[in-house]
Amino acid sequence: MKKTIRYILIALVVLGALFAWMILGSATTFSEKSKYIYIKDGADAKSQVLQQLEEKNIVRNRWLFSIMANRLQVWDKLKPGRFEIKKSQSLLNIVRTFRNNTQSPVKLVINKLRTQEELAKIIGKNFSADSADVMRFISNNDSLKNLGVDTNTLMTIIIPDTYNFNWNTSVRRILQRLQSEKDNFWDKNNRLQKAQNLHLSPEQVYIIASIVEEETNMNEEKGKIASVYINRYNKGMMLGADPTIKFALKDFSLKRLYYGHLDVKSPYNTYRNKGLPPGPICTPSPVTIDAVLDSPQTDYLFFVAESDFSGRHHFSSNYAEHEQYAKLYQQALNERMNKQQNK
Repeated sequence: MKKTIRYILIALVVLGALFAWMILGSATTFSEKSKYIYIKDGADAKSQVLQQLEEKNIVRNRWLFSIMANRLQVWDKLKPGRFEIKKSQSLLNIVRTFRNNTQSPVKLVINKLRTQEELAKIIGKNFSADSADVMRFISNNDSLKNLGVDTNTLMTIIIPDTYNFNWNTSVRRILQRLQSEKDNFWDKNNRLQKAQNLHLSPEQVYIIASIVEEETNMNEEKGKIASVYINRYNKGMMLGADPTIKFALKDFSLKRLYYGHLDVKSPYNTYRNKGLPPGPICTPSPVTIDAVLDSPQTDYLFFVAESDFSGRHHFSSNYAEHEQYAKLYQQALNERMNKQQNK
């Protein structure tokens, strides 16, 4: 009898240890660092979780997970979002992740965007919203009215950076957050006062910065290029900015512009329309925005790439000098293109 009781006790201990291991030990089956469960609005959360656990082969004992989730009332508390399951995570911790709605934030990395379509694509790729739905929202002036922007000026609320959101954040909330971060950006480093000193609004500075961003990657020249466009703007001249033509044509692969390109009918054609275009042609970096705000006072009205293709530019205050250097560059460019064609 004593031996029987001892065996039963040993068996119970073994079963208890096994059960504890199943709950507290590693419950995952994958070798990756982590996998994600996505719960969308408007659908049964329980079925979404159980289906993805099976399809993605995330946990070893789905039946035990289901029992624990039911006992801990996970399904009554669970909300839509993205949940991270880490490699070797215990079943108890996985259940608690859902019960506590511990969502895994999404990093929205924004560098240079040129078009609304690119913005819709990056949001659709990272969030629950479909890119087509995003596009419908951001291309509607009624949707954008509460943000104080329209379809032309929408991009002015975007300061390239990395932002954290929940996966199921709505498009409106994403844009509101970007707008708040934009306001914080302009409130720092005396930027609003610097814009005022230039007799420009923050939005106008942003538009000029977007042109400068497309003109050069050389930070040391951005201020001088900005001074050219500010001088032209102040004198009522055409800005004559080649990047605005590419934007108007929606062809950013153009290496060389011809006279035919300059005739494109668009409010963004700064060869045909005086003043600034109605909106930015890309999302300029903070460095470029600051380069505009800190641009030196010059009498430059023209600039052209140097003929050694170094990426630097020659700046001029009169057209005769500018034309001289422009001819040198065009000659060098023709020679270079001829060599490439004859290879």
